[in-house]
Amino acid sequence: MIEAITPSDWEKPKGYSNGLLVDGERLYIGGQIGWNKDQVFEHHDFVGQLEQTLNNVVAIVRAAGGDVTDIVRLTWFITDKKEYMANQKEVGGAYRRVLGRHFPTMSVVVVAGLIEDEALIEIEASAEIGKSQKEA
Repeated sequence: MIEAITPSDWEKPKGYSNGLLVDGERLYIGGQIGWNKDQVFEHHDFVGQLEQTLNNVVAIVRAAGGDVTDIVRLTWFITDKKEYMANQKEVGGAYRRVLGRHFPTMSVVVVAGLIEDEALIEIEASAEIGKSQKEA
């Protein structure tokens, strides 16, 4: 069974799914960007958009019944390697505020641009819902 996942208070996506939950366990999260639930960019800097993007990923995981520790993969697409590298301390702080000390597998890819012109980062994710609680 495949179920589309979007947090209930979010603007409905048009032409795509925020997340797809397969058999109640495997969650595939489509590329999230740094806008809020109303699809408005509140931040125009990399670190602000990164934190919002991670919060968006976590909101989808929670809407599927999971938690941060269920996230097993993150793929980051960034538009400016120099800004990313110059802000490592702030990037780490934003990451820890949202994901704590949970470190799933991760890749960072530099891209020429993203579909939304204001977006500086996009993150895809995968999660195994409920698996982290079963292991504990």
